[in-house]
Amino acid sequence: MIKNIDPSWRRIIENAFKEFDEEYLRFLQTDTNYFPNRQNFLNAFKTLSLQNTKYILFGQDPYPRKESAIGYAFIDAKVDNIFCENGLSKEVNRATSLRNFIKMLLLCEGKLKNDFSKNALLKIDTSKYIRNIHQLRENFEKNGVLLLNTALVFTSKKESKKHIKEWRGFVSKLLDELKDEKIELILFGKIAREIEKLDAGKNFKKRFLPHPYNLSFITEEEVHKLFAPMKLLYPSPLS
Repeated sequence: MIKNIDPSWRRIIENAFKEFDEEYLRFLQTDTNYFPNRQNFLNAFKTLSLQNTKYILFGQDPYPRKESAIGYAFIDAKVDNIFCENGLSKEVNRATSLRNFIKMLLLCEGKLKNDFSKNALLKIDTSKYIRNIHQLRENFEKNGVLLLNTALVFTSKKESKKHIKEWRGFVSKLLDELKDEKIELILFGKIAREIEKLDAGKNFKKRFLPHPYNLSFITEEEVHKLFAPMKLLYPSPLS
């Protein structure tokens, strides 16, 4: 599980794994029903090095669908294209949090005003923007955003709280190991905000933001201040 991550994270993640009790660690090592699977739940640590990490974005837990959950908070692998000739793609329109996030970015761009309807989106020329969800993930990482959740695996809605509790020690140790780094925490929603209660979480500058599932996320000023300068909708010159 750990051997395939970026070398800059290996020692930190190895130490964080020691916080699991034996039973839960055995579950992670042997169970085949949780997702993302053990080859993928640490993906965020594979594609962004510690040296390039400026923020850690914490969501709640993985998407409750195997085809969506690939080891990055907020990146829904079931979504391919973000835009289509009718505005936002069907997949984005079905993914409430992602839909609100894209609308927020378009508002920051000045492409939306007070109207966030389908008709308003139809009028926007999106040809200069990124096309797919993988480019969005790459843009987060180019801005130094590590995409994590408070729990990195999912089995069922009923067991979500259990997994979040089991991963609390891992998260606490991770943050303790990073206390001397210049990293800010982006906390999406109430569950992620619980990190504030951890002793290790007190060492960081934190941005408390509504979860993108809420409509208020689209117009939240603090959200705009953070994400507008990142230019997440624009493809890399090399893309």
